[in-house]
Amino acid sequence: MNADTPGAGRFAPSPSGDLHLGNLRTAILAWTWARRTGRRFVLRVEDIDRVRPGAAERQLADLAEIGLDWDGPVLVQSTRHQAHEDALDRLRRAGLLFECYCSRADIRRATAAPHTPPGHYPGTCLDLTEPERARRRAELAARGRAPALRLRAPVSEWTIHDELHGEVTGPVDHFVVRRGDGAPAYNLAVVVDDGFQRVDQVTRADDLLFEAPAQACLATLLGIPPPGYVHVPLAVSPAGARLAKRDGAVTLFDLRGLGWSAADAVGWIGRSLGVRGARTAADIAEALDVPALRALPLAPWVVDPPAAPPPSAPRA
Repeated sequence: MNADTPGAGRFAPSPSGDLHLGNLRTAILAWTWARRTGRRFVLRVEDIDRVRPGAAERQLADLAEIGLDWDGPVLVQSTRHQAHEDALDRLRRAGLLFECYCSRADIRRATAAPHTPPGHYPGTCLDLTEPERARRRAELAARGRAPALRLRAPVSEWTIHDELHGEVTGPVDHFVVRRGDGAPAYNLAVVVDDGFQRVDQVTRADDLLFEAPAQACLATLLGIPPPGYVHVPLAVSPAGARLAKRDGAVTLFDLRGLGWSAADAVGWIGRSLGVRGARTAADIAEALDVPALRALPLAPWVVDPPAAPPPSAPRA
């Protein structure tokens, strides 16, 4: 790929359940940003954590029903085990990994101490001697556990560019890159797989905005060009909490039970973006050129789940 040629945008859901309206809105925006900027659009099923049987198939069907298409086959993250291990080996050879023997309770207690930023790993295992590591490793093995691997972060912060938020500088913690059960951690897998799919534009919900600096740093350490970012507003319930299935009819399956079609749902999503009369994702993409996309409001989308069929007239 030529350095001046756009790569790809992507949508990468976890198959832990059906996609809700907020997920579908983010998918439409990711697809629109990619198509409007001359990029390919790729999909990835991130199935190395929670998986509900049949969820991935339903998610792909829902994306197709609202009018999304994608380039090439869907990448299934669990097939990428060797690539994730190769990345860990590269970090290990560079001296950028260390074993962590802490439980979550250990970390909670340590981070309650003064001078430790909220949510940060306190560095408990960072500078242990080899005899201390051997002792802690043996103690874990006696309990049937193995150590996690953390990044020995070479910097404390990193700056990324986001199309909606501008320059964002955030912390780079000594985060986990391989869990104690041997599975690659999200922050490692997402970086490696974005590089493999030549993703140079990551559009996702803005609750992940402050994950981006650490991921961009890790990409650089692995020799992967960091992508550009577009962190779009999160969908929330009327109470202000992250939208979830428990909030009511927020998936296409539940909306169909109330007499809604996928086109009705797209129309609702379109109105939240200032586009009226949309019936497919293509209608939204046609209405939103790049300047309009860059002018999207940053406020969360408040979703009040319906309890009846859609009204005959569009609603704001």
